[in-house]
Formats: sequence, structure tokens, C-alpha cells
Amino acid sequence: MAEPKGMKYEDRQQASAAAKKAMLERFKPKPSVTDPDLEARKAAAAAELEAVRAARNAEREAKRAAAAEAERLRLEDEAITQEARELDLRARQKEARDLRYAARKQKRK
Repeated sequence: MAEPKGMKYEDRQQASAAAKKAMLERFKPKPSVTDPDLEARKAAAAAELEAVRAARNAEREAKRAAAAEAERLRLEDEAITQEARELDLRARQKEARDLRYAARKQKRK
């Protein structure tokens, strides 16, 4: 393999090492300016986020409570309706039984 003009093996090695070093430098974190209010802003943002979460959780709990109350009322109404049906059925059965008894008594006379 022919060497480029003026390039020896050591020169190529140094160029390769410099290229690798430059590539690694691109991925290193850049020094940043530290903001004195950064911690305060982070704390305020965290507090705001916590307040929003608490409000959202309170809203969810309120919805759950309302849904549970609605379900309880529905079940209570259903139980009352079922009880009314049973009372109506018993009254109709008693009436039919009384009619049969009266018919039997009438037949004997």
C-alpha cells in the first residue's frame, strides 16, 4: 500500500487518535451555567405538580363516591321495587285463594 505524501504510520495514528478524541468530545456533557433560582423553580414546579395530582385524586375520589352512592341508591330502589312486586303477588294470590274458598263455600250451600 502506498503512503500518502508526507504521511507516515505515526502521523496516521495521531490523526486517527485526534479524530476519535474529537468524536468523544461531541458526546461529553457541555458545561452549563448554574442558575441560582433553578432549585427554587424546580421546587415550585414540584409543588405545583403535587397540587395538581392532589386535586385530580380528590376529583377521582369524589367521582367514585358519587358512583358508589348512585349504585347504592339503585340497589335500594331495586330492592324496594322487588319488595313491592312480592307484596303485590302475595295480595293477588290471597285474593285468588279467597275467591276459591268463597266459591267452594257457595258450592256447598
